[in-house]
Amino acid sequence: MAANPRGTTPEPPAASADPLATLASLPGVADAVDSVRKGVDRVYGHRIMRRRSSEVTSEAALRGARASAALSGADWELEEVRRRTDFGVDGEPRTVGAALRLTAEAGQLLSVWRQSPLRVLARLHLVAAGGGASDDAVGRPRLAGEPVAEEQLVELTLPEADEVAGRLDGLARMLLAGSEAPALVTAAVVHGELLALRPFGSHNGLVARAAERIVLVGSGLDPKSICPAEVGHAEQGRADYAAALEAYASGTPEGVAAWIAHCGRAVELGSRESTAVCEALQRGAA
Repeated sequence: MAANPRGTTPEPPAASADPLATLASLPGVADAVDSVRKGVDRVYGHRIMRRRSSEVTSEAALRGARASAALSGADWELEEVRRRTDFGVDGEPRTVGAALRLTAEAGQLLSVWRQSPLRVLARLHLVAAGGGASDDAVGRPRLAGEPVAEEQLVELTLPEADEVAGRLDGLARMLLAGSEAPALVTAAVVHGELLALRPFGSHNGLVARAAERIVLVGSGLDPKSICPAEVGHAEQGRADYAAALEAYASGTPEGVAAWIAHCGRAVELGSRESTAVCEALQRGAA
């Protein structure tokens, strides 16, 4: 995917050869892209990154997984996530375990994403489900009449299975065609589409946020995966997250721009979190 390292609507403009680039021109998006670039540059320029970047990456992964699980209803303290090992049981432990597995898996799928985004999404769902769903429903988009077991965060009307299939195909074709759009725009669209479609029978929120991470890393904006957008989404709160998603799903230029700006703020907050980690490492407090 040829996204700009420094930087679908529900119905992308058919007349544009590069609909993602069209979204980049929406009011406020350029400012969001610029703010993200500055935040990311700040943490990458920290002196601790020259010798301890792997520690920052590991900590960002843990914090990102914790935040994604929190958005899916399992809001655990960071230290509890760090010490617990019993993620196989049902309920919140399974949700946290799924988030941790997805974060670990996302970094292994970058090359596959560039060739087959749909294959990666299927793999992400398989990893998230981890034996928690019927075998024939794991790793594939839902069929007509199949229910979606999802957190209450997403309250949009559930699209029918045939619409889901068509829009997933369109999203994949758009990603494979490449774009001059900034990475933030591409990541926000992937995240928003997956949340709006809820293509799988479960774990759609976790999968959507993992896919956003893959785009941000694979684009070159955050190659070391140290700016966990999940942290920023959680910090802004579930209510603002849901409201921004509803704006995206409206399909209006203002709504889509608001969602992209929301995602940009999430990346900024994620980069701020990792800057704090760098400062703690420098002081010897972490």
